[in-house]
Amino acid sequence: MTRLFEYASQAILGLIRRRVLLKSDAIPYLFENVPRRKLLNAILTESSVYFKPLRPWGWPTHLMVEPTNYCNLHCALCPVAKGFERPQGMMDFSMFKKLLDEVGQFIFTLQLWDWGEPFVHPLVYNMIAYAKSMGIKVISSSNGHMFSRKEHAERLVRSGLDTIIFAIDGATQQTYELYRQGGRLETALEGIRQVVSAKNALGSVTPTVNFRFIPMAQNEHEIPLIRQLAVELGVDVLSFKTLNNCQQDPYKDKTEDGSEFFPQQDHFRRFRTSAGGQRIRRRRNPCKQLWNNPSIHWNGNVCACSLDPQDRCVLGDLNHQSFREIWHGAIYRRYRREFREDWNKMPTCGECSYAYQGGSLFCETIAEAVFYPSFGMIPQQSRRGKA
Repeated sequence: MTRLFEYASQAILGLIRRRVLLKSDAIPYLFENVPRRKLLNAILTESSVYFKPLRPWGWPTHLMVEPTNYCNLHCALCPVAKGFERPQGMMDFSMFKKLLDEVGQFIFTLQLWDWGEPFVHPLVYNMIAYAKSMGIKVISSSNGHMFSRKEHAERLVRSGLDTIIFAIDGATQQTYELYRQGGRLETALEGIRQVVSAKNALGSVTPTVNFRFIPMAQNEHEIPLIRQLAVELGVDVLSFKTLNNCQQDPYKDKTEDGSEFFPQQDHFRRFRTSAGGQRIRRRRNPCKQLWNNPSIHWNGNVCACSLDPQDRCVLGDLNHQSFREIWHGAIYRRYRREFREDWNKMPTCGECSYAYQGGSLFCETIAEAVFYPSFGMIPQQSRRGKA
């Protein structure tokens, strides 16, 4: 009840001031002059997260939307590289618009990616602009290759995107390609340089450039080089994210645990382990996503979260239903009931990052975040559990 009381106090202050500060991947996002309808919905949604009714009292406050599941790389451990059972394609802009027209007024942040490289979609900048017109903070992730061309970097900056995560997992080509297979480190770094240059040339404070590094056995010796490289590139944030060695696809071969990628330093390992080296399961799963953050795939399939890359548990289809019908529908209600009664027995939730100590996506999966003066808001270092 203490957490609920703290949230209620913050919510009351937010209603009075119409000002909200949220964090995503350790990066703070400030919302000012927030419509009171949006604030009231957030209170109802967070209350739903706490009490877990089968029919939520509010609408989602966050969305994950997959523009496409095509990718120009073939990263190790990624379902994109291993092959999809579901079709590959591009989301129609009309579907994206339909979704936001229905729920956009309640959304604080839009994560514009899931499985695939979002910036291979020809209308991705239209998507960003439409979401921004509704007061939504838009965050996206990229391997950076698209932005090595100046015109793409300038379009990104002009789009108004709030944050771009550049996934760079090596300071040399030799280590980079062990995970980012098919990629060229220098091309990705040139993409970052072009975006930073475009920001400076256009006098823009956005997007926040988040230089993302996942420490693994093959690259953790390069962390000092990465720190130096981040400064040289002029990025706003350097973030070290822990490797998720849970099953990204819970239906695949259980013998594939990615153990060859585990870093040696405990600080950069995601999960708390027992004396025998086993992950320690949580007694209570802190996941909120069934009540506040659905994942929408390119073809309109609505999933509980991104841990369903193969569309094995589709909760609705925007081609044939409104989001309202899906959100309050029988399939979603049944899924919430199963989660509430025993999430350990669910194939997706039972092997999710949230299921284990250290795996909460709210504050634990970013081992460290370094904010540089160009970021402005918090020019300091945040460490795991405090970000």
